[in-house]
Amino acid sequence: MQAAIFGFGTIGSGVAEVLTKNREQIARAIPGGIDVKYILDIRDFPDSPFADLIVHDIDIILSDPEIKVICETMGGKEPANTFTRRALEKGISVCTSNKELVEAYGPSLLAEAAAHNCSYLFEASVGGGIPLISTLLHSFSQEKIMSVTGILNGTTNYILTKMQQEGSSYEDALKEAQALGYAERDPKADVEGHDAGRKISILSSLVCRKTVRFDDICVEGISGISAEDFCLAGQKGYTIKLIGRTSFPEEEGAAPEVITAPFLIPKGHPLYDVNDVFNGILITGNMVDRVMLYGRGAGKCPTASAVVSDMILAAENAGKNLPVEWDPEVLSPAAPGDSCYAFYVRTAQDSEQAFRKAFEGCIADQWDGAFLTEKMREDDFKSRLETAGEVAGWIRVLPEA
Repeated sequence: MQAAIFGFGTIGSGVAEVLTKNREQIARAIPGGIDVKYILDIRDFPDSPFADLIVHDIDIILSDPEIKVICETMGGKEPANTFTRRALEKGISVCTSNKELVEAYGPSLLAEAAAHNCSYLFEASVGGGIPLISTLLHSFSQEKIMSVTGILNGTTNYILTKMQQEGSSYEDALKEAQALGYAERDPKADVEGHDAGRKISILSSLVCRKTVRFDDICVEGISGISAEDFCLAGQKGYTIKLIGRTSFPEEEGAAPEVITAPFLIPKGHPLYDVNDVFNGILITGNMVDRVMLYGRGAGKCPTASAVVSDMILAAENAGKNLPVEWDPEVLSPAAPGDSCYAFYVRTAQDSEQAFRKAFEGCIADQWDGAFLTEKMREDDFKSRLETAGEVAGWIRVLPEA
């Protein structure tokens, strides 16, 4: 089976490595294995063992009838969107790790694949090497999914782990993540929650079979979290994680609650000990109850492994469409203010009495410099907060389910 790779960066080079090193394992599913015939990139890679496969013209690939599957690891929306559509129009299946493209154009690319008897597969777009999407679509096809709650970004999880375990400031932990290559020079996509937000948008869409847009969900990052927050939360047995969460009301057709934000997580919760660059995703079904998936949610080889698993699936079904139900109809999530949480609040030194007055009858716990509220609507919480004096920061508490 002849294949091509669009984009020879970290993940694209990892795909070539997996196909080469694990050729024997791949050949058990695809006799003879999958060979990379072309690699499309604007750069040359003279020191790479795959240097002679580099081409700069997509038409060389699309005009070759031997190419049956393409790995798209370019990232971003363009030219990835245009190149993917051109491949699908030729009946060539495309497998991708490009979450930005999947979130923005997933339904139309799936329709393009269906129209030309090929497949568009994107297991690696969420959760790196964790088989999350296939679990939701196939292993849980019999379940009514009640919620998906996950640590979906390894960079922010690494930063928060350093802050928790070593008392590092946010700034120092970020610098270390950048030095190790976990965070980009411009870390905004990670630390402001955009990466995790796109991933929970994709998962929400796949669960409800309609389109939950990234632009419509509540997305908050971790830059406002301090070492003091970790110290205070730790006194009561909590840690802090950036969580992507979607929950579905029992009423049929009701809008899901979708959010990406920092949450306090109590000790004993399955996500409490998911540390460093690892991801953890908790899926709750009405029959299976809670199932936890855990593993490397990013990185060259884990993510490449997930791409190759899709390539094998597409190769096994060459000339056929593997359908994914994802309607372009937009489903707006519930208004964030209607969601109910308990809240952790760190008050300024001279604002304690004002806070007590503003939240009278709604304080569940308190300790030096911080309060925990009872569970309440977010709009009600924010309304009370306006009269609570100076507040140094606040964080939602993750619900049990």
